[in-house]
Amino acid sequence: MQQKSKKASKAKKSSEPQSHLRTPIVVVMGHVDHGKTTLLDKIRGTAVAKGEAGLITQHIGATEVPLGVVQEFCGSQFGAEFQVPGLLFIDTPGHHAFTSLRSRGGSLADLAVLIVDANEGFQPQTIESLSILKRFKTPFVIAANKIDRIGGWLPIKNAPFAKTLKAQSSRVAEVLDTRIYELVGELYKYGFDANRYDRISDFTRTIGIVPISAVTGEGVPDLLLILVGLAQRFLKENLKFTASGPGVGTILEVKEERGLGTTLDVILYNGEIRSGDSVIVGTAREPVVTKIRALLKPKPLAEIRSEERFLPVKHVVAASGIKVAAPRLENALAGSTIRVISSGEEIEAISEELKSELEAVRIDTENEGVVIKADTIGSLEAMVGELKAKNIPIHYADVGPVSRRDVIRASAIKDPLLSAVLGFNVELLPDAISEIQKTEVPVFSSDIIYSIIENYEQWVEGQKMKMEQERLEAVIRPGAVRLLPDCVFRQSKPAIVGVQVIGGVVRTQVNLMREDGASVGVVKGIQTHNENVGSATVGQEVAISIDGPTVGRQIHEGDILYVNIPEKHARIVEQELKPKLSEDERETLENFLDIKRKKDAFWGR
Repeated sequence: MQQKSKKASKAKKSSEPQSHLRTPIVVVMGHVDHGKTTLLDKIRGTAVAKGEAGLITQHIGATEVPLGVVQEFCGSQFGAEFQVPGLLFIDTPGHHAFTSLRSRGGSLADLAVLIVDANEGFQPQTIESLSILKRFKTPFVIAANKIDRIGGWLPIKNAPFAKTLKAQSSRVAEVLDTRIYELVGELYKYGFDANRYDRISDFTRTIGIVPISAVTGEGVPDLLLILVGLAQRFLKENLKFTASGPGVGTILEVKEERGLGTTLDVILYNGEIRSGDSVIVGTAREPVVTKIRALLKPKPLAEIRSEERFLPVKHVVAASGIKVAAPRLENALAGSTIRVISSGEEIEAISEELKSELEAVRIDTENEGVVIKADTIGSLEAMVGELKAKNIPIHYADVGPVSRRDVIRASAIKDPLLSAVLGFNVELLPDAISEIQKTEVPVFSSDIIYSIIENYEQWVEGQKMKMEQERLEAVIRPGAVRLLPDCVFRQSKPAIVGVQVIGGVVRTQVNLMREDGASVGVVKGIQTHNENVGSATVGQEVAISIDGPTVGRQIHEGDILYVNIPEKHARIVEQELKPKLSEDERETLENFLDIKRKKDAFWGR
């Protein structure tokens, strides 16, 4: 106990945080299974093992790591005087937390850690995370994780990178260097200059790549040190939020808790909040004013196995993750704002401000475009940004589940390539499902923005190919028949004659013409072996009925009749289909064109 007091005293002395300086918020992002949770578990677990569980604070959706704990982890590496109180790691799914933590078009995340499996490289969510970081201009570092999985790696638990690198063979070090430079190359493709962190002199110009193992803890001290350093350099002068004044937070999730009813998981990013405070909460429509019945935080890490998961608290300062219990929270909107109302403030003015947050990213136009639904304001904003970057037009965009109304909106879009619903992390309501079955409107839904857009684009390409194929299939192609002798089955109305197809293909509903260019009539039916068929190809002998001519007057046995291709279709056949035509089709086409041009010198030009 005495030892723990000394550590706490030392931590306090080393940090000496400025009055009201808010703890920087760090969002951990990356592809699934690349190690986000393992990294945070390593930081939390090591702190508990060192007897620091009282200093590490478990929050709702977040973990607070005070500066003194960072110092303990880093040991002799920790040489600078830092003034930020520590780091608040957001440990909900990265993209969701990041897009939820927003205000007026900017992210409230001060820093980000983008975790990449050094052995797998960039994956869809990595690329999506980079895109979001770029849009919000958020400083970040790359944690190149799973270095312990390089063949022949000799792990040293919780060691700084320089120390663990010295223990590796030259071959292993070379493999690691190759992995790092592959990441450097990938980052360059997306417009970032990057290098291994210990080769960088200016972190404001170059993205640092920190090799780590979230399992063994190797490189994690370096990562923490760099994050504190970045917080100190980038944020000390720019932390526009403080730990005093009326509290303002972002709603991460709306949940039902047994015994509490509807609760909000909130990241308080500015000011302070107390049990009993009056607050205004953003919803999808009109904001709600209510009074806080309870503020809760998880129990300390040392008591994490306790059946009672939360402890009531009276007062919380930013930055912090908390659970808020209050009446009338059923319609609260994830990604919106919760704000303490001080006595002198105009509720109506704040209400309009909260409504304008959502209105700023909502889209409702008369223009042709896709329909978008998302779970939070931030994710809607991210979706809209990605689609606009790809020049995909948007008809309607809003927060909430996919409803029947959304499907009807999409089905009314005339452009078949835009008649679709794109849903990010939202459910399909039952009435929407039945409407989808009726209208066959495609719905692309996922919790990865990148996947939604990629799947939609692949569908568009498939539809284009299908439409093109249907267009070309509808084109009237070259064809010619010879009337067979002694095969007149009816002279007229319609004339039914036996023919041999001598070139190309003949289908029902095509017009026929003679070799002098005169129109004969329309093929109404084709029969072979007493069965009706839709077409006949070169070499086949079939009976055809022709509406229009009389055998012996307009047509005679032995005549050659050509499919009378309309000029528009003939151009398509010549310009697009000719390379795909068989030899007999090409010959038939040339004969047909010669006849048409002799009759009309300007035809086909």
